[in-house]
Amino acid sequence: MKAYAAVDLGASSGRVMVGRVGPDSLELTESHRFPNRPVRVPEGLRWDVLGLYAGVLDGLRAAGRVDSVGIDSWAVDYGLLDADGALLGNPAHYRDARTEGVAEKVWASVPPEELYAATGIQYAPFNTLYQLTAARSTAQLAAARRLLLVPDLLTYWLTGEQGTELTNASTTQLVDPRTRDWSYGVAARLGIDLELFAPLRRPGDPAGVLRAEVLEETGLRGPVPVTAVGSHDTASAVAAVPAVGERFAYICTGTWSLAGLELDEPVLTEESRAANFTNELGLDGTVRYLRNIMGLWLLQECVRAWGDPDLGELLREAAEVPALRSVVDAQDAAFLAPGRMPERIAEACRASGQPVPATRGEFTRCILDSLALAHRRAIGEAQRLADHPVDVVHIVGGGTRNALLCRLTADACGLPVVAGPTEAAALGNVLVQARAHGLVGDRAGMRRLIARTQPLTRYEPSGDAGAWHAAEARLTGAAP
Repeated sequence: MKAYAAVDLGASSGRVMVGRVGPDSLELTESHRFPNRPVRVPEGLRWDVLGLYAGVLDGLRAAGRVDSVGIDSWAVDYGLLDADGALLGNPAHYRDARTEGVAEKVWASVPPEELYAATGIQYAPFNTLYQLTAARSTAQLAAARRLLLVPDLLTYWLTGEQGTELTNASTTQLVDPRTRDWSYGVAARLGIDLELFAPLRRPGDPAGVLRAEVLEETGLRGPVPVTAVGSHDTASAVAAVPAVGERFAYICTGTWSLAGLELDEPVLTEESRAANFTNELGLDGTVRYLRNIMGLWLLQECVRAWGDPDLGELLREAAEVPALRSVVDAQDAAFLAPGRMPERIAEACRASGQPVPATRGEFTRCILDSLALAHRRAIGEAQRLADHPVDVVHIVGGGTRNALLCRLTADACGLPVVAGPTEAAALGNVLVQARAHGLVGDRAGMRRLIARTQPLTRYEPSGDAGAWHAAEARLTGAAP
């Protein structure tokens, strides 16, 4: 067996996991977990990227001997380097307000229809394209000679080598999903200098070896290669979906829910754009055709506002609340910013004429019903828009621990749900490294190994499908 370190950075925490892979075995253990706490400074909301890098070094020190390292993280955010390769300030957080109103400026040069036809990426106010437009007149961008997305920045600090991994690059809204290269026309029309970006890498490409200083600080013995993985955590998570065949949908759950399909070609129709589906790039030439849904962020923010009560007790209370009493649109940008989440959910219920949750259990049930409803809508529309029917929904990521959410999603979608693995992004990260080093076979082989070695739970649909349709109608105003 060989050991691979997977650095997996989420929006609220980071972890270094060690995967031990053999011909028919896959074991994952946690080496180190550390918080990811954004910091609000006078210029806005920023990531503490130095704290994250320190957590990575601590995790590699705790991991012991490894045969390779791979890094995945959330998408769109980046660090800027000067001519000497030094970081120019902490990276801006995608929830920072600097992109408010920027989309209209972009669309004045490239209308949204043309932008989608060229890049296939859904509109989100925090896409890298809009961040760069917002930063256009800043001294920091003027001084920058290199832009590195977050996992590529940490890889650079580990190895001294610069690259831009493709699955994450596709989320910038500056990549053509057909050519899998930069969309030079879009960049030129918006005055974005693509020379800022380092050369593109694909999952499995070598990304350098740990620098001597890193070896000394972590106690590792070199050479230790760093391997490019699906550095967008969703790309790594989808690689670890234990699916058989092609007729499956997936939901990568956590702070966000990413619900969609794995396709061979992008869907670039105007109807797809209007439905706000995105065509992000995955492993082996695949396309992750999906929709971003606000996800467990809604519950995380409520729990924070309530002083961090016991989550298990909240879920037990929620299970006793009548189903679909109140629902909100879990894709509504009104829920994007942190703070006052219970009040905002109450305001949304009041505005739509629904009962306003009065207890923590009622708020929790409203959130979970709303997420299941958003999952239903996304998976149903994805099948129709892509002409790609499915027989099963796979839920991976942190939401697999939430049995109530998994059961509600099966009921809402009217399809079986297979939940697991929980640490999908880390497992996908590990398996791409193992495949690059000849230990596992193709993508289907990776998925079979996941299915054989990781605990999975199946939920069959039950309940009244009409009740979900009626709840959807309450949000859309359509006839039930």
